Amino acid sequence: MSNIFNYIDWRGDLSFIIDGFNEIDNLILSRLSYFPLDNLIKEKEEISIEEAYKRYNKSEKSGRILIKEDINLFAKLSRSERFSKIKLSEFVNKLDAKQEKQFSAITIILPDNSIYIAYRGTDNTVIGWKEDFNMCFSELVPSQVDAKEYLEMIADKYKKQKIRIGGHSKGGNLAVYAATFCKDKVQKRITNVYNNDGPGFCDKVVECEQYLKILDKVHTYIPQTSIIGRLLNHKEETTILKSTQTGIMQHDLYSWQVLGKKFVHSEITNSSEFIDNTVTNWLKEVDATQREVFVDTFFEILKTTQVETLSEFSSKKFTNSLTMVKTYKNMNDKSKEIMIHTLSTFFQIAKNNINFTKPKTILKSNINKIKQKK
Repeated sequence: MSNIFNYIDWRGDLSFIIDGFNEIDNLILSRLSYFPLDNLIKEKEEISIEEAYKRYNKSEKSGRILIKEDINLFAKLSRSERFSKIKLSEFVNKLDAKQEKQFSAITIILPDNSIYIAYRGTDNTVIGWKEDFNMCFSELVPSQVDAKEYLEMIADKYKKQKIRIGGHSKGGNLAVYAATFCKDKVQKRITNVYNNDGPGFCDKVVECEQYLKILDKVHTYIPQTSIIGRLLNHKEETTILKSTQTGIMQHDLYSWQVLGKKFVHSEITNSSEFIDNTVTNWLKEVDATQREVFVDTFFEILKTTQVETLSEFSSKKFTNSLTMVKTYKNMNDKSKEIMIHTLSTFFQIAKNNINFTKPKTILKSNINKIKQKK
């Protein structure tokens, strides 16, 4: 089986002028937003991936590395004829505890007179995960606002280039949101929007005129046991692809299988259906106010551990878990009641769905089309 590393070995000696942009290039470029680029690119500067990697090796390497494969990919791209000379610009990385915002993006300048804007998904910060959970009760989160503003700023800077936008996980959601609600003159320049296993939106967004207008340009890719990519509402056509991982670990794009310039296609699994139906029904049963209280309370409990990242929590899992239990015991009865009700409702719905066994079928009513592209 091949992944994006094998793709670079196979196609890495051909420039974008010789062999045009494809869906695997999208996945690779979307991952650039996770690279530790902090302090490597100056304001208004454009530097090649090759130069960025050289600077990284000479730096103190203070940027957060989410997974080790990112550095391996960084090195491989820096040596590739196809990718090494493409330019990076306008890297932003914001973490705001007060606004509960985690936002990062990078602009990639390609030799075919186009730019690709890559939005970062959720990193392992507690703030980033809190913003993700906020999506289950809020119609708008701060990073979506930043994504739209970033797109319009970049479109103004690069006035003549066509625009591609993409992201992985929450980054895919940000790409679709920005493309949906940006100015008309910017939207007209967008050729493609790539959502790589990112969540959808509330009813209000997917039913609005702006969303329907951009829909034909949106390409969504999910692994066969997708969880994140099936949350909330989708209306776009979706490609189901094969991953070598299992369960939630299929969210790891390095496990996505590639054949030539295409993903290896697959079929949605029963476990993905089970989780999707459970979450969908839970969202119907528990109102937005209760969801907000539950999420806020849970993260207030987590806050008492004083960890800033999930890896910090895992390093002292037993101690941090004890701290959270003690905090929960000291909460007021009303908060406890909502926590218990919300969780018990979820588990009851899961129990009711446990016998869900309809293979190769998409039952979620708010996804109009999930197809395997031929």
